[in-house]
Amino acid sequence: MPTAPQTALVNGAVLTPAGVVDGQALLIEGGVIVGLVDRADVPADATTEDLAGGLLVPGLIDTQVNGGGGVLFNDAPTVETIAAIGAAHRAFGTTGFLPTLISDDLDVVDAAMRATESAIEAGVPGVLGVHIEGPFLNAQRKGIHDADKFRVLDEAAIRLLSSLKRGKTLVTLAPETTTPDMVRRLAQAGVVVAAGHTNAAYETVKAALAAGLTGFTHLFNAMSPLTSRAPGAVGAALESQEAWCGIIVDGRHVDPATLRIALRTRPLDRFMLVTDAMPTVGMSDKRFDLQGRRITVQDGVCVGPDGTLAGSDLDMIGAVRNAVSMLGLSLEQAVMIASAAPAAFLGLSAERGTIAPGKAADLVLLDEGRNVVRTWIDGQG
Repeated sequence: MPTAPQTALVNGAVLTPAGVVDGQALLIEGGVIVGLVDRADVPADATTEDLAGGLLVPGLIDTQVNGGGGVLFNDAPTVETIAAIGAAHRAFGTTGFLPTLISDDLDVVDAAMRATESAIEAGVPGVLGVHIEGPFLNAQRKGIHDADKFRVLDEAAIRLLSSLKRGKTLVTLAPETTTPDMVRRLAQAGVVVAAGHTNAAYETVKAALAAGLTGFTHLFNAMSPLTSRAPGAVGAALESQEAWCGIIVDGRHVDPATLRIALRTRPLDRFMLVTDAMPTVGMSDKRFDLQGRRITVQDGVCVGPDGTLAGSDLDMIGAVRNAVSMLGLSLEQAVMIASAAPAAFLGLSAERGTIAPGKAADLVLLDEGRNVVRTWIDGQG
């Protein structure tokens, strides 16, 4: 059988799991990485693309994207909305994402899941699944979520949350509002379960972890804190060496010093950068409405009328740069927690997250200022 034509990306450095490699060409065939070869070994019939001295890094994966490009997933859970969000964030290095639904009625949750299936089937670039953030949350830690939408995780909800036919489903819930058995049933159905907007005691979170909970949504924000005699959800998260913790690194959601301390408590590859982004990303208009409330961007964060944090105006390459400047990580480390770590969290390490043979050619080209010059998704630039 004839082989697909190859593309060779040349004249740039490449960030691999072994470190930065310079002076070699990255070969792509059929949307998949073939490998790194000497320039002299590039096939004569390959299409050559010049990286102009830039740095090629793995595509960034964002597991918490509420909106972007002027649209909010809750407002219109459709394929068109997902495509618009993906296009807005792709400009900032995001090549894989989960459109995220903030707490809403179950018919809206159903619409969001069906739209995600359709978007993947239609080939919308970058869609890896869906994140259902609520409505199974604790009103004591509601943040900007509408507590009137909150409900108990019952049999109907279990069936719905387990129904995605394409892609990954991530569900954020408050463990104290349900039982370890319900968490176990979701996990056994292939749902990725994370704790968030929770006031749970340490022991309750530990029981949920034992039942199959594997993540924490925006660590420190909207969860019971670590205190001297009550370790809370934060204590359980920091003690765990296996669960993944999403962190919003914008200097406002969490003090950088707090995050630097957290990074010392557990493996770095069990943290992952998230944006919790809202419609303002990629837009000059920094205002939007969320379930009847006007949200505005102030000093880089989205806030409601009463000053409550309401997601972010952050993009993934901005989060990477912040992880370097605020948390003291190397660029390689910052990219890892924006690519390989979220890929592992979603169970996609065999397919994505690093530049290695056999992986999808999801790539980002950075200039010297660590700005995004170009992206590829499945080899398509």
